[in-house]
Parts: sequence; structure tokens; C-alpha cells
Amino acid sequence: MGRPGAVIEVDRTTPPTLVHFGEGVRLERLPLGSRIVYPPDPLPPIPHPERAIRRALAHPLEDDPLRELLRPGMRLTIAFDDLSLPLPPMARPDVRQLVLEEIVEMAAEAGVEDLELIVANSLHRRMTEDEIRHVVGDRIFQTFYPERLRNHDAEDPDQNVLVGTTAAGEEVTLNRRAAESDLLVYVNLTLVPMDGGHKSLATGLGSYRSVRAHHTVSTLLHSRSYMNPPDSALHASCIRQGQLIEDAVRCFHVETSVNTHCFPAIANFMQKRETDWSAADQAAFLAVKQLTDIAPPDVKRAAFHSMRAPYGLTAVHAGQVDEVHERTLEAVRRQLLVQVDGQTDVVTIGVPYLGPYNVDACMNPVLVVCMGLGYLFNLYRGRPVVRQGGVAILFHPCRYEFDAVQHPSYIDFYDEVLADTRDPAEIEARYERCFAEDPWYRQLYRTSYAYHGVHPFYAWYWAAHALQHLGDVIVVGGQREVVHHLGFKCASTLQDALEMAEQTVGRYPSITHLHLPPLLLADVQ
Repeated sequence: MGRPGAVIEVDRTTPPTLVHFGEGVRLERLPLGSRIVYPPDPLPPIPHPERAIRRALAHPLEDDPLRELLRPGMRLTIAFDDLSLPLPPMARPDVRQLVLEEIVEMAAEAGVEDLELIVANSLHRRMTEDEIRHVVGDRIFQTFYPERLRNHDAEDPDQNVLVGTTAAGEEVTLNRRAAESDLLVYVNLTLVPMDGGHKSLATGLGSYRSVRAHHTVSTLLHSRSYMNPPDSALHASCIRQGQLIEDAVRCFHVETSVNTHCFPAIANFMQKRETDWSAADQAAFLAVKQLTDIAPPDVKRAAFHSMRAPYGLTAVHAGQVDEVHERTLEAVRRQLLVQVDGQTDVVTIGVPYLGPYNVDACMNPVLVVCMGLGYLFNLYRGRPVVRQGGVAILFHPCRYEFDAVQHPSYIDFYDEVLADTRDPAEIEARYERCFAEDPWYRQLYRTSYAYHGVHPFYAWYWAAHALQHLGDVIVVGGQREVVHHLGFKCASTLQDALEMAEQTVGRYPSITHLHLPPLLLADVQ
């Protein structure tokens, strides 16, 4: 078993710490007395993943073995998570491929002929042929694509049905093929505690009509944090919707978790604590830094986005969703949890090149906010690492650049909506429906590879809790006009940012640096 996570106090012997800076890396020397929170080492993977998957399908939790649920003449649908996780993408074979191959083989042996597979991409962009092939493997891709293996289309009026309305008034829609199946199998990969469970079906195969029920500013403000489902209003809403789906459709869930081995050998220094760096690691860092210092953004982006992570399977469970998901969360927490003693005045976070919504694309300014203040800020259980009214310092070049294919509505959101107001509640009330129902954005979502028109709104709402909690946000190294347009302060160096933070939290603030990635979950006592 790898080392657990650690909280190290910076002294005179502590080397500079690695900080991700978009499509680049840098070393920063933190002030004496600062804390660095290091993630746990990757857990050892299951040595025989195929055997573990077969065992899970044969001995499910609170359900019959999958083989006994399959019969000739039935209508079987398998849905699976899209490319928004894991990050970076997993080196082949993806664990979803291993699970899908076992299920498809069982179905063939049982004489099931009416079988279709659906990418549960919700309001995310469609996956390309190559991306689908990478996740499902050559055998399944060649057998089923494109007639019986396709992306979910949340805007197809004929292929989405209303399942019902929860007691709280939340509408529940579902992909028609899934809703009309004799058995719906969902194959999940849980990277962080926010993933999986009832959220898989309620969101992955939902539409704007149903997703909007829990992607509201109010819901996200009452989610403390997104990474701890019992404290999340978002998850409470998804559970209500998911229970309605489970009552309407016979479902069988397969959930997997992986370790945090997220960098290939060439970039393995980013996986380690600086005190563990070998001479080869130091040379690799210098090579990467020199490349990223001089290379144009598109070259750096191509290099980083080409990386595939050698994740290892750490758990697989199958059966009824509640028991399955609880076992999955136990495995995820075992990998991610780090005990942190108390909150801090200032938290520093390096924002990497990749988030859930920019695979093979640049991280535009709205996604920088979503990643830094939505996802990374919320990697805690109990309380945020930074105190109420504290300061978050983010590292990112934060350039004005957008992928016109993937993020067309993001461009208009940044240029038009944020120029008018940055208040999430006001944005929601005045602009959301206009973007969500825009015919051109709908067309791009359905026929190209664009995120849904409403998606930049949800990316911004994702940061609502952090924006309410923090007294200030400072971006180190960002383009000044872009950072100011987002409503934040800009600093050239960490030292400048810390001096600016003192104006908000007082002299000699306590400082905590989250050493990300790999991911961690701070259990703040």
C-alpha cells in the first residue's frame, strides 16, 4: 500500500514545491510555516481486473447475478460514462472497456440480440469516433458502432421521455431507448466522490429539462461540498430523480474506481513529492519547463493532451445502486482522504491544463473558474481548507482563448453575460433560458462537438459556493484584462499575491498549498 497523504510544514530545508500552471509547470518557494497538503500515493491496483469484474457481476450486491437477468428476446441497453473522466484519459484498456466486454459476452451467451450501447454524455459534447473507440475498445466499437453504439442526444424530442416528477417538483427525463428497455445496465468510473450513484442516470441520460432541477445556483450554494454527497443538495436532488428512474426501469449498476496514477513515465515527477525526486525526475522537470516556457500554446497543449494515464483498478462492485455506490465511495475515500488540522487564511492552488470539459481543447477563462473554484476548491470533506472570508490564490495563464468548436456558447457567455454581471443568481434569472433554448446552440450540440448552450452557466454556478465563501480571489500569471473581466485580482508573482492577500486577511496569514494533481480529498477537522 502506498503512503498516506501528508501535511508538511515548510521549513528552511523544504525544497520548492511543484505548481501546475495551465499547460506548464513551475517551482514556487512558499513562506516558512506554510502547509503543503500532499495526496496519498496511488493504491496498488487489483492484479487481475477481468477476474474481479466477473466476480462482481456473478455476486452482485442486493441483486441477482447479471447472467440470470439476461434472456433471449429481451431489450438490453448499456450506458456508460463519457470522456469527462478520468483525467487525464486512461491508457488502454480503459476499465469501462473491460466491464463492457464482459457484459456483452454474457448477453451473447444468453441469446440477447436487441442490445444497444449509449454514451451518457448528458449536456456535454458528443464523443468522436476515436474517443468512443478508445473507451470501449476495438471489438465492441467494430461490432456496434454506429447503429447500436451512439451518443445520448439530450435535445432530440423523440428520443427523450418524461419519466415523472419527484415529490420536490423535479422533472425526470430519460433517454427513450433506456426507458423502454427490459434491463438498463450502467457502467460507471468513479474518480472523485461526486461521481456515480443515482447521479449517473439522472444526469448522464437526462436533458436540460431534468438537469436544470439540480444545477441551480441555490442548489449549489447548499452543497457543502460537492465531494461529500451527504452534505450536497445536488446529490439529494439526483437521488430523488434516480429513485424515480429505478422505480420505472429495471436497472443494474456496475461501478469502478481507479487509483491516482495519473501521469505516464515521462512525466512521473509530477506524481511525486519533491523530496522524492531523483536526478532523472529533476532532469525531466527541467525539460518540461524549458519546453513549456518557449513553446507556443498549441504545441504545449498537444503535448499535454496526448498523455494517457496508467490508472489501476482499485474496486469494482455491481448490483443495486445504493449499496454499490457506498462501497465505491469507501474505495475512493481510501485513495483520496488526507487529514488536515484546521482551516487557513490563504489557500494556493495550481490549476492544471485539463478539466472535465476541455479534453483536447484549451481551458478557456470560464473553465479556469470552474476548475479552480468549482472542482479544486471543493476537494474537501467537513469544511473548506480556507476559512470564511479567506483568499484563494490560483496559478494559471488565464488567456483569452476559446475552442470555437467545443465552446461556442462560452464565448458569448464571457463576452456578453460577464460584461453585464458576474452575480450567479442574476445570471441565472436573466440569461440562462435564452442560451439553453437557443436554436443555433442546440444545433451545434446535436450535430457538431459543442457543449450545450447552457453549459457555461453551469460552469460558472459551480464556483458559486467558493465565490460566496471567499473574501478574495487572486490569479498569479494571468492576463490582467481577462482576470479583471472575471472579477478577480491579478498578480505577477506569488510574493505579490501574498502581499495583496494581506489586505483582506491581515498581516502574516496562515497559508496552505494543495499539491494537485494527483487528486486528494482534504478531511478538514
